[in-house]
Amino acid sequence: MTSDRALGPSLREAYVAEFSSRLRHLLHTRGDLDSLSLQRGIPPYVFREIQALRPLAGSIPHEYGGRGVEPKEILSVLEASSYESLSLGLVLAINGALFLEPLAKYGSPELKASIFPRFIEEGAMGGLMITEPDYGTDALSMQTSFDQQGGEYAIKGTKHWAGLSGWADFWIVTARKRREAGGLHRDIDFFVCDSRQPGQVISVEEWYPNLGLYMIPYGRNHVDVRVPLGARLAPPANGIGLLRDLLHRSRMRFAGMAVGFIHRILDESIAHCRERKVGGRSLVSFDQVKRRLAEIQAGHTISAAFCRHSSEVSGIGKDLAEEGLAANVHKTVLSDLMQQASQSFLQLMGAKGYRLDHPAGRAVVDSRPFQIVEGSNDVMYDQIAAAFLKRMRQAGESSFLGYLRLHELTSLAAERFSRILDFQLAGELLQRKMVDLGKIIARVVSVDFLLRLGSGGYDSGLVENAIEVLREKVGMIAAGFRDGIAVPLVEDYQGARDWQSCTP
Repeated sequence: MTSDRALGPSLREAYVAEFSSRLRHLLHTRGDLDSLSLQRGIPPYVFREIQALRPLAGSIPHEYGGRGVEPKEILSVLEASSYESLSLGLVLAINGALFLEPLAKYGSPELKASIFPRFIEEGAMGGLMITEPDYGTDALSMQTSFDQQGGEYAIKGTKHWAGLSGWADFWIVTARKRREAGGLHRDIDFFVCDSRQPGQVISVEEWYPNLGLYMIPYGRNHVDVRVPLGARLAPPANGIGLLRDLLHRSRMRFAGMAVGFIHRILDESIAHCRERKVGGRSLVSFDQVKRRLAEIQAGHTISAAFCRHSSEVSGIGKDLAEEGLAANVHKTVLSDLMQQASQSFLQLMGAKGYRLDHPAGRAVVDSRPFQIVEGSNDVMYDQIAAAFLKRMRQAGESSFLGYLRLHELTSLAAERFSRILDFQLAGELLQRKMVDLGKIIARVVSVDFLLRLGSGGYDSGLVENAIEVLREKVGMIAAGFRDGIAVPLVEDYQGARDWQSCTP
């Protein structure tokens, strides 16, 4: 493989091509990915060979022996990995976006010098622990606490659904400082735990039988550790800002996984539909099949546009704490596209795809949690709408289309929606309307990204087809947004008559 020193553009492309080729050989020639994907975890011999390719060196600064934390390379490696296995892509994303990149940005030189060589030379792995059993989306209410005891921090709490539970060598653990008078401070701090060191081992109390992503272990973790003072990450302002910067950058890494994952679905779906005969006709000749394939293809093109945006804005030298709108658009749109492509893939494959040892069946269950992880999409869409409306009202604008023309993430795309989105926004909206508005905004932003991708030389036919798919989707959501009726929940439904008593 290419040296781990910082790479120029041509060497970076050569590294990614070589990595992709050797990964395909490992997973499809030396091993059987369909069989491997039925096992919990990754067989050690497989993961040793993957680590020997040093994919994580791209998330390590070159002064510590890595390849320089270049978003374009990181996204390309995630694309190549996720084309072969979404689980593997997520393993690399967890290590990079949730451990190595935060460490590179916020760790002390001494801490980085002690950890990075173990990733490069020994194939170490790292993850992030935020979520708690009683505080999922409400992460700021976490109850894991710490206090300083001499030259150490003592950290106690429970964390769950941390990818690589019981497997990672290092963890970044989030906690809140305990007040002397009782209770916890509002801010959040971040600490690096090294499982090799006495008193820093985080034990798994319960393993979760996760529905998909079999290669990645999840569970409930008991945290009762003591770490040195130098193991604390140092944000420039406060820990909440660090958390936002970290999560927003992680959400922008979804693009690399999505573009590789959907590309694989597109290739498999087209190959199957060309070969499959129904009534003497190739499946690909049917109009509804063509529509599904065109939508999958559009998803791949949209994901490529998000990759372009992410590669431009998500370097660790940039503070993404205030980029919540763009980051949430990445997370929601890409995860929706992944699940939609998976459902179409399974539908096209028919019964033979409804198996865990088939790529279509795995695709459905493996992509589904992306709509939940790092915040439910319903919550994210609500937040997208709230952030957009806040700036819209600050600008004194009531015309939705008028402000789309002004906002930096939608100005290029606004005219494509002039007949669909020309309405006024005034007063408070129901939450379900906020979610729909967030979906609309996110897809207008997606068209803006597509237009910028096209201006960079991407195939214009693919770009225009993807835009038309998004315009149709926005039109459907907008119709419901303007005219939809708020259907209430009947809470005492259990007292209603059953159907038998209403039937002669």
